[in-house]
Amino acid sequence: MNEITPATHFRDAETVAPEAALEKRYREPVAAGEVPWSPALSVLLAHRSVRAFTSEPLPEGTLDVLVAAAQSAPSSSNVQAWSLVTVEDPALRKQLATVAGNQKHIETAGLFLVFVADLSRVQRIAEREGLTTDGLDYTESFLIASLDAAFAAQNALTAAESLGLGAVYIGALRNDAAAVAHLLKLPPRAYAVVGLAIGRPDRAVETDVKPRIPQPGIVHRDVYATAGEEETLARADAHALAFRAEQGLDATPWTRLALQRLHSVAALKGRHVLRRQLETLGFPFK
Repeated sequence: MNEITPATHFRDAETVAPEAALEKRYREPVAAGEVPWSPALSVLLAHRSVRAFTSEPLPEGTLDVLVAAAQSAPSSSNVQAWSLVTVEDPALRKQLATVAGNQKHIETAGLFLVFVADLSRVQRIAEREGLTTDGLDYTESFLIASLDAAFAAQNALTAAESLGLGAVYIGALRNDAAAVAHLLKLPPRAYAVVGLAIGRPDRAVETDVKPRIPQPGIVHRDVYATAGEEETLARADAHALAFRAEQGLDATPWTRLALQRLHSVAALKGRHVLRRQLETLGFPFK
């Protein structure tokens, strides 16, 4: 059996106490007393984006097990409305990196996977059977395919991290969905939801667990309520500032980062025309 030597941070995750793992994720205590725990939770809570990879190749069979993990994700009505493109050609990777804002880790990762929302397979089945596919034209079918692809990608990411690998999502493929579809020769009714760069983390470029909004700012009991939200977000900002200082980043609080990402059309980096592009790719959004 080919084994992967876990990177430092993922190996350490196996020995961190549950309370410590929870506190590391939020930078504040979460639960008093014991909590249910498992090795899977250790991997999930240790997640961090990894963009620096070594040149060491991955063991043979890594792609096979990651695809099996991805296909083990839930699928709406078992339609399995997604496909995977594994990009190996360096020239093609470079073109995709350009679309994604010149993210070099697309080129240096051991694996670069593109998760595709894919209604074309059902379309082809229907054509062979002489049946109609009117339901494919509706937004619900688009969501089914997009969610299936996202669930599969998340399973693959978690599986990779459980093997000691590092990974980072590349949502910037949606900067130009039409260009990516052209580069990957996707059929009509298919588009790239997200890319996933996977490899052996470069230990010289160590990253850390990024704090999340404290649970009271996310969890609502029975009905949505905003009482106490400002105080909770103030804590999130304080934790984010401490994290960014440790990582050598500028002193920008989380609330400001969120606004920077969404406050203007320009901040969408081309994705403001995504629906228009998706319509040309075969998604009518009825």
